[in-house]
Amino acid sequence: MIETLRLASSNPEGEVERALAKGRRPIRTLGYNAPRAHLIAASFQPVRLVAPRLEATPRADAIMGAAEMGPRGRRLLEALLAPAHPDVPVLITQADADQPQIFAALRELGRLGEAVPRHVHFCDLLHIDRPASAAYNAARLSQLHDWLAGLGGSAVDAASLAAAGEKLGRIERLLGELEGTIPASDHLELVAACAILPVDESLAALEAAVAARTLAYGTAGPRVFLCGTAHEGAELYRAIEQAGALIIGADHGWASLHAAPTRVASPFAVAEGIAQRVRTLSPDLVLHIAIDGDEAAPWDIAAIRAALPGGLRFATLRCGSIPDAAARARISAALAGEEVQPASAPAPAAHAKPKPRSEQGRSRKSLTSTADVNAYQRDWFARVREEVAAGSPFAVVNANAPQEILRAMDVPFVVNQWWASIVAAKQQSRRYQGLLRAHDYPTDVEAYSAQGLAAVFDDDEDNAPWGGLPRPNFVHAVASSDPTLKIFEHWRKEAGAQSFVYERTIDPRPDLFSDWWVQLPGNWEQAVEAERVDLMVAEMCEVIAAIEAKTDRTFTMERLREVMDLVNEQEDYYRQTRDLVARTVPAPISVVDSMPATMIPQWQRGTPWARDAAKAFYDEVKERAEAGLAACPNERVRLMWVGRGLWSEMGFYQKWEESHGAVFVWSMYLALAADGYIRDISGGRDPLRALASRVVCMGDELRMPTWAGPWYVHEADTHAVDAVVALQDADPFVVRALRAAGYPVLELTADNFNRDGEDGAAIEAAITAFIEGPATMRAEARYVGA
Repeated sequence: MIETLRLASSNPEGEVERALAKGRRPIRTLGYNAPRAHLIAASFQPVRLVAPRLEATPRADAIMGAAEMGPRGRRLLEALLAPAHPDVPVLITQADADQPQIFAALRELGRLGEAVPRHVHFCDLLHIDRPASAAYNAARLSQLHDWLAGLGGSAVDAASLAAAGEKLGRIERLLGELEGTIPASDHLELVAACAILPVDESLAALEAAVAARTLAYGTAGPRVFLCGTAHEGAELYRAIEQAGALIIGADHGWASLHAAPTRVASPFAVAEGIAQRVRTLSPDLVLHIAIDGDEAAPWDIAAIRAALPGGLRFATLRCGSIPDAAARARISAALAGEEVQPASAPAPAAHAKPKPRSEQGRSRKSLTSTADVNAYQRDWFARVREEVAAGSPFAVVNANAPQEILRAMDVPFVVNQWWASIVAAKQQSRRYQGLLRAHDYPTDVEAYSAQGLAAVFDDDEDNAPWGGLPRPNFVHAVASSDPTLKIFEHWRKEAGAQSFVYERTIDPRPDLFSDWWVQLPGNWEQAVEAERVDLMVAEMCEVIAAIEAKTDRTFTMERLREVMDLVNEQEDYYRQTRDLVARTVPAPISVVDSMPATMIPQWQRGTPWARDAAKAFYDEVKERAEAGLAACPNERVRLMWVGRGLWSEMGFYQKWEESHGAVFVWSMYLALAADGYIRDISGGRDPLRALASRVVCMGDELRMPTWAGPWYVHEADTHAVDAVVALQDADPFVVRALRAAGYPVLELTADNFNRDGEDGAAIEAAITAFIEGPATMRAEARYVGA
């Protein structure tokens, strides 16, 4: 019976075929937290979908370009793009950051008329244990029931749920009885089989296997406990066993049917769970494996190492789901006790002086208002440092967190991404990477967002940017990526701060407004789902209560309304400025002016100064336009920049102005300020709900399929750009939409964080060739047409 289960585990599509032949209702599920009891209660047979072991993903690669999804996500998308039975429904959950992108990609491809499964549902189940998240999940499960009923499923009630749950519980108990009596690789395949087969068949096979089991299975080799990324196949297990080891336990998302979701859990909860298992099992080695570019798992390593008993060997490995020769060699070395990570954190790196900043990296500014905002920000930051030193509460928040509630409560704060831009501008990024490395944290995963955490360790008064970031009392973020919660949990511990990570929610509707920039300012109550707004409001109320409990600050709705009104005024000036730049040829300013003139006041939004700075920015640009002054007087090519800004080298954008007349006239910073922030709260509309409606959408406008593509095309059209340069973090559907609209797009294989050496020279050569070729050709055609 074990062999029967093992064979089933490797052939989910074969089980779909068999289910259809027997008249059952199969449903493909993607995500460890797919609500199997609810599906079974509705008379469906869940068939777990995992990333196929494909060596190539041609269609997914063509669709996704070089961004957004790792190897696992691409393989999953590839499998869903060409299913043998497109009428079999697909259920996707928010088990990780790839899966919302897969759902949105399928939704957008369907909107574009391409072949995708006919019935796809996104069940946006959240992970943080809070009453508000539980209420949100209940609403999503109710919507799932309605969808299943529409597909012909049975009504789901308490009795059917209880019956399904009882059977799944029996399966879990039987799997537990088999653990340790068969090779761990076989056991993992049994777990997979039970997520594919009908529940009654799984029960019968497991009961037979338990009856026939031996009392023990063992080997003379090292005893290994596995943790890290969820293993969706047994290949790495078998590689470890073939190296002579015995896997005696595991902690990851597919170690059992009800394993803890380590990918989105607190690193300290993960570490404590592993430490408890290890104390019981007494392994010789704990092996942490991060698979297929998993960005969350590496952020557990420091906590796990600290929680393990002294003297226990601990090793880490990053590899693909199919182990190559290098991975096998690392496994063998770890089993032999070679090159194993030390029991304590590495010694701190010596302080390194930053490289002198190249004069070529500096930019030429056209506006006096830009210099004014830079001077204000420096003075403001110095005042904040003084206030914190005198006892004021202080917060650091991610850019997409609801900062306005802090503004309304008079809690000074710094935006984490602004601080990262200062670190980069001061050429301190490499030193901050060293600080993270010295404390056992990853340096190549969410590096931009981890700069605030690195600042906790910065005691170098000579090099600390602007004197250094004060130690925060509060750190807030939205869980917009898999590592976010883990980074902020570490930050909480290292800084002694109170952390709050807001849930990230996904709009599951099959049809969205494709002109969101028109809808959101005044029609936000209809354009944004009420369920998402309700959750964010509940979470903001929880944060407000926590701040009031810990400080002498209080919150009032009247004060928040004042802040929101100031934000609306400020963003309207950005809208006027954006529209003025769009229609003026040659452009009165470039992104070198618009990016700092927008972003610095944006970090101060909700204040009279920020509103006035935005007005001064508009007034000066208007004066330049009326006087015929241009950022590039010999403008011949207008370029759009897609991706985060190169804050450490703003002069990069001006390298082709004099030689080619090529000016970057557009970046997301001014454009999103113009279109993404305004929320009309006239007529007594609730300012807290208005703020929530903005927060839950933030990021979708820039990188979520259906949201992003039409907006970028609209902006390219209105700005009369000739061509587009995109960083590697650009949404592939944005690139696709721009190309479909006739715009040449150069995709760079670089991010905004590190761009130096030979790579920098190659990037500049690529842009030069692009400007001289496709960009100039389109520009000449445009001028001829004009």
